[in-house]
Amino acid sequence: MPFRLPAARINWTNSAFLIGTAVITITAVPLYLWRFHVDAFQLGMFAFFCIATGLSITLGYHRLFAHKAFEARWPVRLLTLLFGAAAFENAALAWVSDHRRHHKHVDGKDDPYDITQGFWYAHMGWILFKLDPEPPQDNVADLRKDPLVRFQMDYYVPIAVVIGFLIPAGLGYWHAGWAGALGGFLLAGVARVTVVQHMTFFINSLCHTVGDRPYSDRCSARDSWFMAFFTFGEGYHNYHHEFQHDYRNGVKWWHWDPTKWSIWTLEKLRLVTGLRRVTEEKILLLQLAEASRRLDERLACQVTPLQGRMRLLLQNSGAKLHRLGDRWVLLKAEYAEKKDVQVEHARAALAEIRREVSHAFDLLELASVTA
Repeated sequence: MPFRLPAARINWTNSAFLIGTAVITITAVPLYLWRFHVDAFQLGMFAFFCIATGLSITLGYHRLFAHKAFEARWPVRLLTLLFGAAAFENAALAWVSDHRRHHKHVDGKDDPYDITQGFWYAHMGWILFKLDPEPPQDNVADLRKDPLVRFQMDYYVPIAVVIGFLIPAGLGYWHAGWAGALGGFLLAGVARVTVVQHMTFFINSLCHTVGDRPYSDRCSARDSWFMAFFTFGEGYHNYHHEFQHDYRNGVKWWHWDPTKWSIWTLEKLRLVTGLRRVTEEKILLLQLAEASRRLDERLACQVTPLQGRMRLLLQNSGAKLHRLGDRWVLLKAEYAEKKDVQVEHARAALAEIRREVSHAFDLLELASVTA
C-alpha cells in the first residue's frame, strides 16, 4: 500500500537536518559560487570528503560491519567509523542494525526501508517519519564487543560535527580566510553531506526499482551498472542480496566497484584480511537456475503469446540449460572419484554454462521486445 504522510509522527531532528542541508545546498551553495567562485583546493576538499565519507559507509558500515565480508585492523575500523559519522547517517551500531533487518525482512513490513511502501518512503521517508516504535538493536551483539564501535556510538554527534563541518571550515580558513572557511563549510561540509546521503538513499530506492535481476526475483533488489557509478559500486544489488557476505558487489572484473577495489588494495597493504568470496560455480549455477525458471515461465505465459520461431528458440534454450544442469550434477559425482580431471572439466563446463545463460537472457530480452 502507498505510504501516507503521518504528520503527528514526524521526526523533527532528522527532518530539519535532511531538509535543511538540502535547502542550503540548492540555495546558499550556488550563491557562494556566484560570489566567490571555486578553486582547486575547494574542489579537492569536496572530492576528498565525498570519497572518505562515502567509502566509510560502503566499505566500513556496510561490507565490514554489517556483513562481515572481511576482517580489518584497528586503523581501518577507526577511520571508517570517524568518517562514517561525518556522513551523518547515524552511528554504525544503529545503521548496521537497520541494515541487517532490511536483509532479513526485505520487502516486508519489518523492512526498515521497505520499497513496497513506495519509492519516496524507501528513499528517505522512513528516516523522516517514525511509524512504529524503534525495534530493539538485538542483532548487533557482535559489534557491541568492539570498543571502537562503542566509542563512536557514545560520541557520534561531536565526531560528526567536527569531522563533517568544522574541519572543512578550518581547512578553508587556512587556505583563504573567512571566505575560504565559508566555502569549506558549504561545499565540503553541507553540499557533500547532501550528495553522499542521497547516494546511500539511492541504494534503498532506485536499486530496488531500476535494473535487472539475473540471480533471483525473490526480492526487489536489482543490478544496475548505471547506479553503481553513483553508489561506489553498490548498484549491483541483486547480486548483493543473494550473496550478501561477498566483499564484492560487482563480481566481474570490469564492474564499476570502487569499494571492492579499495578492499582489495587494503588486503595487499595487510590492513584487512579474510576477504570472503562466493565461488564462480555457485554464482553461475544460481544464474542457470534463474534463467531456466524464467524460460519456463515465459513459455507458459498465455497473456502475451509468442511467435512460433521465438517459442522454438526459447524451448531449445530451456532444454539446453536443463541438460547443462544435469551434466554438472554428473560431473560433480565424477570429481569425487577422479580428482585429476576436476579442474579441466570444470572450467569447460562452467564456460559452456556461462555462454548458454547469457544466450538465454538475451533471448528473454528479445522475446519481451517482440511480444
